[in-house]
Amino acid sequence: MPRVKGGYATRRRRKKVIKLAKGYYGSKHVLFKTAKEQLMNSLSYAYRDRRRKKRDFRKLWITRINAAARLNDLTYSKLINGLNMASISVNRKILADLAVTDPKGFQAICDQAKKALKKETK
Repeated sequence: MPRVKGGYATRRRRKKVIKLAKGYYGSKHVLFKTAKEQLMNSLSYAYRDRRRKKRDFRKLWITRINAAARLNDLTYSKLINGLNMASISVNRKILADLAVTDPKGFQAICDQAKKALKKETK
């Protein structure tokens, strides 16, 4: 069987990997083998962290809502329960933004939740 060097296809494949590895430390952006290994790890981290980012932001929003709700004499769970009873549908991202940027608006929402909770207990 004749020897196949595969120059064009191989060079193109390797250049693609090296180009994606641009900016990596040390030999990871120069040598094909180490660049390919690091690239596989980097791509798997990117895939994993695109999902993790959603979790992290939701946790941050809930923490901010809870802190602002406690300033208005509510807990996070009571606030969310009161909003559901009052049939106010505001997502956590918007609630957290309101809590940070517009405390008076957030206080109005908390008052609505308190009213709904009082109606339910009567």
